[in-house]
Amino acid sequence: MINLEHKIPPPVVGLTCAGLAWVLAGMVPALALHLPGWLALAAALTLALVGLALELWGLRTFSLQRTTPNPLAPERASAVVQTGPYRFTRNPMYLGVALQLLAWCLYLGNPLALLALVCFVAYITRFQILPEERALAQNFGAPYLQYQRRVRRWL
Repeated sequence: MINLEHKIPPPVVGLTCAGLAWVLAGMVPALALHLPGWLALAAALTLALVGLALELWGLRTFSLQRTTPNPLAPERASAVVQTGPYRFTRNPMYLGVALQLLAWCLYLGNPLALLALVCFVAYITRFQILPEERALAQNFGAPYLQYQRRVRRWL
C-alpha cells in the first residue's frame, strides 16, 4: 500500500468527500429527506459557519503561539497548543471541516451522503491525525502525552 500519511492536504480530502456526498445523494434519490428548503438551508448554513469559525479560531490560536498550522509537516511544530479550541478538541480545524461536510450532507438531504462524512473522519484519523500524534509525541514527549490524555481527539 502506498504511504498516504501527510500526502494529501486535508482541505482536498474534505472537498473530495463533499463530491462523494453529492454522488452518493444522487445514487438513491428515493432516500431523500424532503425537508422544507428554508429549514435545510438554515441548518446547513449554521453548521457550515460554526465549522468555519472553529477552523479560523484554530488557525488564529496557532498563529498566536507562533507555531506552524501546516498539517503536512507536523515535525515543524514549535509548541503544544492547549489554548483556544484546543482546550476541548485536539483537532479543531479537522472538526471544522467535518462540520462543514455535515452541513453539506444536511443540505443534500439524503442520509446516504453521510457515508462521505464517515470516510472523511476515517481517512483524516488514519492518514493525518495518527501520524501527527506520533510526530508531536516524539517532538514534545511528556507534555504532549499529558495533553493527549486530557483532551479528546475529536470531541
